[in-house]
Amino acid sequence: MAELRTGGRFKSAVCTAEIMVVSAPAGHVDLTCGGVAMLDSASDAATGGEIHPDHAVGVAIGKRYINEEETLEVLCVKNGDGGLAVAGQLLLQKDTKKLPKTD
Repeated sequence: MAELRTGGRFKSAVCTAEIMVVSAPAGHVDLTCGGVAMLDSASDAATGGEIHPDHAVGVAIGKRYINEEETLEVLCVKNGDGGLAVAGQLLLQKDTKKLPKTD
């Protein structure tokens, strides 16, 4: 896969998932969804195929996903049945932060 850039959009080749890159490490990143490499959102490449059973955890719209080192963060902009992964390691859903209470 190519270098990921902040603001870059990608879509899954095996489900309806779409993501936007919030932050990414320098260099090439092997980002997959459902066990298959993600496509540039502008790509006209054919989609289809099956989701790998180990990567069928799904992604939810509006949720952010990070790798264990927290060097990569993506935002899900469209739900899908495949799980996001980098180099075979599933991404973790980022916890939401509580806003300060105002009266």
